[in-house]
Amino acid sequence: MADITVKAAYGSVVEDEGQLFVGFAEGEDADEGYVLFRQALGGGPVWFEASDETFGAEDAIESVAAGPKGFEVTIRAGKRTAYGFAATVSVRVGPGCEDGTEALAALKAMLGELWRE
Repeated sequence: MADITVKAAYGSVVEDEGQLFVGFAEGEDADEGYVLFRQALGGGPVWFEASDETFGAEDAIESVAAGPKGFEVTIRAGKRTAYGFAATVSVRVGPGCEDGTEALAALKAMLGELWRE
């Protein structure tokens, strides 16, 4: 079982100021869980945060395992302090997740070899 779980109701893909943002959120309120991935449009390290900008770091993702119910992010051992010592973050993306398919496709492209089916 993951240390942090987000049950996504919304997915999003946004390009802004030379950055690509891919996110999944439980809802629209600021206190609801989310994950956010950010990378320069030209590539480079990926910033990953979970439910609060203080729980985030650049180049923290060891791997992402995709499955029929979403995906699970494994955080590199040396970066876990940035996430309150969480080792894994699970994101449940069901068929009712608005824009979930588009966000999953963008995330897979962003993460490249870190993404595992």
